[in-house]
Amino acid sequence: MHLTVGYLATPTGDDGVALAAALAKTFDAAVDVVLIVREELPDGHPGRAEYQELLLAKGEGWVAGARARLADAGVPANSTVLVGESFAESLIGFAESKASDLIVVGGAKDGFFGGHTIGPVAGALLHCSPIPVALAPRGYADDPPVAITEVTVAVPTTDRTDNPLPIALGLAGAAALPIRMMSLVTLENTGQEMSTNEMRRAQIAAAEQNLLLAARSAPEAPDIQSLVAEGSTLESALKKLKWGPGDLLVVGSSRFAAPRRVFLGSTAARILAGVDVPVIVVTKS
Repeated sequence: MHLTVGYLATPTGDDGVALAAALAKTFDAAVDVVLIVREELPDGHPGRAEYQELLLAKGEGWVAGARARLADAGVPANSTVLVGESFAESLIGFAESKASDLIVVGGAKDGFFGGHTIGPVAGALLHCSPIPVALAPRGYADDPPVAITEVTVAVPTTDRTDNPLPIALGLAGAAALPIRMMSLVTLENTGQEMSTNEMRRAQIAAAEQNLLLAARSAPEAPDIQSLVAEGSTLESALKKLKWGPGDLLVVGSSRFAAPRRVFLGSTAARILAGVDVPVIVVTKS
């Protein structure tokens, strides 16, 4: 596995580095830390070129610090400073050149501790990246786990091409991790044609079918669980779930996403806002 970490010299950047360390330790991944310096276009100002060079020099120092933190965690890493107009586009281009499996970033600086707030960089990645995006919650670097210990996957209850289950099974199988398949049952999903109880029974049946699918797909997995979280709203259902310090959540892109692209849908965005663990948003198959 290869990870490209989009780094900023901020607590946000430190959160992303901490998540990269845990992922690398778990999946024996190679890591590249990348900092993008905004391109200063020449406009006749005599100090513009010198300012660009100063930013590049500072950037080299910042990524060296991130690389040192990874080394302290037992994770060797490379670092690169690039000049580009768009952080997201430059980061995606670098990740593609390295055939990266994940792009890793931290949450927005105005996020609450332990939660996900989507800033401009993460927002851009989550609406165009051809590579799955791993997001660290705010404050993750304050007390990060040594490694990932369990994978939870939010599975749709209908047959859809944006089902993240196969990728989650691959991650869990690669590191012999237990996996939880999570289905969310809420009153918001109940239409006029189906009562609440009927909807609940249908989604439980779908979750049980996913359990059978997982057992067939990953017979060597040490532990596969299927659970249904119920609530009047998606947020209230999420509050009933228990999370450990080494948990990782995998969610799919919107069914409206282009093939092999990440596109964060409204449900996944609400899940991000309601959990305090790292989240991987996978591309649509």
